[in-house]
Amino acid sequence: MIKKDPEGLPSLLRNYINFNINLNKSPNTIKEYKYDLARFLKFMVALSNGIKENNINFDKIEIHDINAEFLSRIDSSDIYEYMSYLATTLEVGPATRARKLAAIKGFFKYLTIKANVLKDNPAKDIETPKINKRLPKYLSINESLKLLEVAKEDNKNQLSRLKDPDKELTEHQKYLGIRDHAIVTLFLNCGMRLSELVGINKNHIKFDEEILTVIGKGNKERTVYLNRACMKVIREYLAVRPNITGPDSDALFLSDRKKRISNRMVQTAISEYLNTAGLKGYSTHKLRHTAATLMYQNGVDVRALQEILGHENIGTTEIYTHVDNYQIRQAIENNPLANL
Repeated sequence: MIKKDPEGLPSLLRNYINFNINLNKSPNTIKEYKYDLARFLKFMVALSNGIKENNINFDKIEIHDINAEFLSRIDSSDIYEYMSYLATTLEVGPATRARKLAAIKGFFKYLTIKANVLKDNPAKDIETPKINKRLPKYLSINESLKLLEVAKEDNKNQLSRLKDPDKELTEHQKYLGIRDHAIVTLFLNCGMRLSELVGINKNHIKFDEEILTVIGKGNKERTVYLNRACMKVIREYLAVRPNITGPDSDALFLSDRKKRISNRMVQTAISEYLNTAGLKGYSTHKLRHTAATLMYQNGVDVRALQEILGHENIGTTEIYTHVDNYQIRQAIENNPLANL
């Protein structure tokens, strides 16, 4: 009898997940692998049982007993059918389909090369969906200054919740304003990821050298140099940050409950500030794009920008050079003689 995995995963998938954990893949990547591959395997079970695509109830499909023999019956046509299901029935975009296919390819590569439980890799020659490259959306310098001003003014969203602009802010509300202004400042000046900001500990900051160590993707450390604005807001925040004990005592940014601030809490706060500033269609990640774009437009070399952002491949960073080329083209198009 097969011992059931706590998450209902088959042992071969659990082994693959553990393999990736050992490679120091990020928790978010591991979470995506588990979801995407479990979903794929449930679709394969439904397919083998003759269940029509429109009638699949993924919550009721068990996959814990899937073994190598079952996986060996999956061929490329089955994978193409799953990709077609994602595209047509679920209307999943090409970028997300590409990510899900990458997980499937990695799984079968592991099964054939590392685990040696399958002879053939049915995903090897599956073509990745073509992704139309989109230029990153970012704030202009004036929009960035407006966002910083909104965050700096003692949290206007809290004032609106009080429904009394003349009412004094409490000390706690002032603290939140200082904290959030520091968060926005770090995002716009350093271009760090959300997970990197949330993971900052006080001892990651070297005040004498004005540098910060962040933990990026794959648990890789990198050094972030802090400019005057960043050092100023960090010192202002630490002056009012509560002293706490326990597992989160060294966390830089704390929640209302005096725990390490969560990704969701930062996203919610940033979203409120963006809305207050009248900046629609932006997100926390767009602040990273903003920092990168503003640095590149002001003369930062693309190789230096790669180090600042923690990109493994220079190709990822080069999208910001395309942003600059796009602006040049727009300038030509906006010439008043363009429509003659």
